[in-house]
Amino acid sequence: MNEIAKPAGAPRDFESLRGLMVAMKDAMPKRLAQVAAYSLANPDDVAFGTAASIAAASEVQPSTLVRLARHLGYDGFSDLQSIFRSRLKERHLSYEERLSKLEEQGNHVEETELLRGFLNAAAQSISRLVATVDPAQFAQAVDILARAETIHLIAKRRAYPITAHVAYALGKLGIRYAMVASPNGVEPEMVQFATPRDAAFAVSFSPYAAESVTYAHAFAERGVPLVSLTDSAFSPLSGLSTVWFEIAESDYAGFRSISASMALAMALPVAVAEKRRQLERARASE
Repeated sequence: MNEIAKPAGAPRDFESLRGLMVAMKDAMPKRLAQVAAYSLANPDDVAFGTAASIAAASEVQPSTLVRLARHLGYDGFSDLQSIFRSRLKERHLSYEERLSKLEEQGNHVEETELLRGFLNAAAQSISRLVATVDPAQFAQAVDILARAETIHLIAKRRAYPITAHVAYALGKLGIRYAMVASPNGVEPEMVQFATPRDAAFAVSFSPYAAESVTYAHAFAERGVPLVSLTDSAFSPLSGLSTVWFEIAESDYAGFRSISASMALAMALPVAVAEKRRQLERARASE
């Protein structure tokens, strides 16, 4: 198989690297795509691991890691790994540290400038979704959820507010749902109540909450159709889902927006309720 053309200048930040991997996904040989998918689904393991441990976990030879690095424009695997380690440092910054870093860039940041920065990030995210969302894909997701007896909602951490809003809207619209979340750790038992007559809606963004991925796997294994919202074709949710939406949210000073995700989450329950009304009218007229 021919080698992939080496990019002119390897990305020096994780988000750019992730974008490059996604863009090159279809052109990658199978083994390289396999490692790329593993690395984006398990960025912490790549940051901390050795070439041998990462190769074993992704089920390839260590030499494949070097090949992937060079295909992406890096001098070698250690050069590529440094991007994952840099991402880890950024991720572990506290909110106080992020604010300090923001001030370092421009001494003092005016309140209106902060507001403008977050509004611009939100606008960019929504504009990108408007340009990329597939209406047929949205209609398919609505149809799956509208036919479900119960809609199971899966999300953790930053993604949780999105399913929290979906839960609120479904409740107001009289649609049965279940949040896969509990203070006493009975989520696995909750999954056992699901049947193929139900559906699940999962939301997870890089670095992908392990619990969300585990529950998504469990629903898929039970034959429950899964609709998901995530940020990459390499997301572990994409391969499990009947329908999935890729949303790339913009950020301001390291604080990432969820505006586009929330916009989709606001539209989805209303569309599901309307579809259920259509289905009920169709059954009544038979």
